[in-house]
Amino acid sequence: MKFYNTLTRKKEEFVPIEEGKVKMYVCGPTVYNFIHIGNARPMIVFDTARRYMEYKGYEVNFVSNFTDVDDKIIKKAIEEGVSAEEISQRYIAECKKDMADMNVKPATTHPLATQEIDGMIDMISTLIDKGFAYEVNGTVYFRTRRFDEYGKLSHKNLDDLRSGNRSLLVSGEDQKEDPLDFVLWKPKKEGEPFWVSPWGEGRPGWHIECSVMSKKYLGEEIDIHAGGEDLIFPHHENEIAQSECCNGKIFARYWLHNGFLNIDNRKMSKSLGNFFTVREIGEKYDLQVLRFFMLSAHYRSPLNFSAEIMESSKNALERILTAVETLTHLSETAASGMTAEEEKACEEMKQFRAKFEEAMDDDLNTADAVSAVFELVKFANTNASADSSKEFVETLKKEISELCDILGIITEKKADSLEAEVEALIAERQAARKAKDFAKADEIRDKLLAMGIQLKDTREGVQWKRI
Repeated sequence: MKFYNTLTRKKEEFVPIEEGKVKMYVCGPTVYNFIHIGNARPMIVFDTARRYMEYKGYEVNFVSNFTDVDDKIIKKAIEEGVSAEEISQRYIAECKKDMADMNVKPATTHPLATQEIDGMIDMISTLIDKGFAYEVNGTVYFRTRRFDEYGKLSHKNLDDLRSGNRSLLVSGEDQKEDPLDFVLWKPKKEGEPFWVSPWGEGRPGWHIECSVMSKKYLGEEIDIHAGGEDLIFPHHENEIAQSECCNGKIFARYWLHNGFLNIDNRKMSKSLGNFFTVREIGEKYDLQVLRFFMLSAHYRSPLNFSAEIMESSKNALERILTAVETLTHLSETAASGMTAEEEKACEEMKQFRAKFEEAMDDDLNTADAVSAVFELVKFANTNASADSSKEFVETLKKEISELCDILGIITEKKADSLEAEVEALIAERQAARKAKDFAKADEIRDKLLAMGIQLKDTREGVQWKRI
C-alpha cells in the first residue's frame, strides 16, 4: 500500500511504526456552525482510508479533534448572547449527526481542545525551557528560526516568507523577536473564555492544540497526519515545529492532504453565494450521494461540485443499489445448488476485487476503485437471472456489498425512500400522460423498470410491484 507523502512529495510504501497498528490523526472542524461540504471532503476521504486499512487487517487508532475554542465561536456566542461552550456543544452534536448521515465512522477518540488545556500549558512550558519559545506581555511565541527544518512540509523558505508573503505572517509583529514567530498562548480579552497559566489568564493558539491532542492520544511519533491541503501552511508546518522541538522525535511519518473543493468551478465562499452546508445538501439528496460524489475523484485532485454532477452521482449510485436490490429479490425465489458454470463465474468475479485493491493500494485511488465496483455490477447484471442458484446470487450480492462497505457506501436501499421515489415518479408520469407527453411518460416507465419496478395501469389507478 502506497501513499503520496506531502513531506517527501512522492508516493511511498506504507510501513507503520508498530507492525499491524496505525496511529492516525486528522484535523477536525472548528465548531461554530453547521459543517460545510468543504469540511465533508477530508471526513469522507480519511474515513475511507481508515476503512481500507482496517480491511487490510490494521488496527487503526483514529483521532480527530473538535476545535471548541476559537475567535469565530466566541463571535457567534456574543451574537447570540450565550456562552462559547453552548455554541461549541451545539455544533459538535450537529456535526456528529451529519457525519453519521454521511456514514463516517466515529473516531476512536474525538478530543476537545478545551479539555486539553493543561497539556498545552505543559508543552508550551517545555518549549520555553528548551529555548524554542518566549513570553512577551502575556503572549508566548514560538521561535521559528530555532527549528532548522521549518518549511520542510510546505517546502517554503523562511527568508522568502519574510520578504514576499507579508500576508502569511501572524499579527503582533512589533513585540516579536522575528515577524515569522507564531503564537502559542495569548492573553484574554474582555468577555472571552480564559484559563490560568504561568503567563497570565488567556487561551492557547490554534496550532498547539493538535500537537498536544495527537501526543496524548497517539504518542510522540505517529504514522499518519491528514487534513485538507489548506492546512499544510501554516497549521501543519507549525505543528511539526512545536512537536519535534518539544519531543525531540519525528512527529509524523506520512502526511496526507486532500485537494480543494470548488463550486461550479469557483472557490466556495459566502460572498459568492455558493456556500453550502452538508445539512442543506441533505435536504435535496441522501448524503450517501454526497459521499459517492466525493469518492468518484482522487482525493488529491481538486473536485468540482455542481447540481449536474450531484444528479449524475445520484444516478450512478442508483445503479449499484438497484443491482443489489435485484439480487436480493432473485435470492428470495432461487433454488439451491451452484452449477459448474456458476462456480467458474465466481472465479472470474475475483478479478474485480483484485482491481479494487490495486486501485486502493495506489494512494487510495477511490475513482478507480469505484470503476471496479461498476464492472462488478455489470458482471452481476449480465450473469444473474431467475434461473441462477441462491448461492451464486448471494455470492454476487456479498461481493458488491463488501467492496462498497470499504468505501462506506451502504448498499441496502431505504425502503421508505424507495417507495417515496416510486410514488413521485408515478405522479410525474401521470402528469405527463395528462399533458399528452407520452414520450416523457414512456421514459419514466422505463426508468422505473430499470429500478426493478413494474407498472400496471388499472381502472383504480396505477399499481406497481417489484420484479
